[in-house]
Amino acid sequence: MDLELRGKSVLITGASKGLGLACAHGFAAEGASVHIAARSKAALEAAAADIRKKHKVEVTAHAVDLGVTENAVALGQACGNVDVLVNNAGAIPQGTLRQLSDEKWRQAWDLKVFGYFNLTREIYRRMCERGSGVIVNVIGAAGENHRASYIAGTTGNASLIAFTRALGGESVDHGVRVVGVNPGRILTERQVDHIQDRAEKELGDRGRWKEILAKMSEKLPFKRTGNPSEVSDLVCYLASARASYISGTVVAIDGGASTRPRA
Repeated sequence: MDLELRGKSVLITGASKGLGLACAHGFAAEGASVHIAARSKAALEAAAADIRKKHKVEVTAHAVDLGVTENAVALGQACGNVDVLVNNAGAIPQGTLRQLSDEKWRQAWDLKVFGYFNLTREIYRRMCERGSGVIVNVIGAAGENHRASYIAGTTGNASLIAFTRALGGESVDHGVRVVGVNPGRILTERQVDHIQDRAEKELGDRGRWKEILAKMSEKLPFKRTGNPSEVSDLVCYLASARASYISGTVVAIDGGASTRPRA
């Protein structure tokens, strides 16, 4: 299936690793030029070199902290003509209301929640002016599956789901689509790090994380975690002409976990 992404330009945030990097490779494989943004300059440059080598497309790296409003505005202005924006930057920490300090909560939301808002505002304005464009928000299943132990993340993701649905309803009046994806348990570097921490705590050895993963997988749909490439495939499809009648929708990619009854 031709997604008609060849020749398009795409900005992906949080693209030095994990789901963002997988999405960058996915769009590049379809022939799109990519702008990748993240805080780590070294990791970004390594990612850019790898994408160029594998896919022979134009790649521009932007080392920037999108938790700072002025930086998000500047990136939006620099990349204002992109055809697709993929908001993905940010990782909100675990913790209950009593465990999380105001500083940690605000810092996390400045990047993932307000970072999405601020960059979208800049890009969306330009997309509306020319009457075309797609914005894909990579959010998270916790936004629908509310957990007090992840209260900053579950409420932050819930706000981004509402943001996506509200803007995606209006955007069609200007020829623009806004959609979202809610990944569940996906085996990214961050997920591996969490599992290694658990292996250290339970088994006394971070190197035995695959034993913990195997135990976890027994309780997951299809007895496995998802792969970053599966999220990338969904994001690329939603951004493509093949999904041209989809807007204001958030698609779960969690193996059906969000619809399964909890014990």
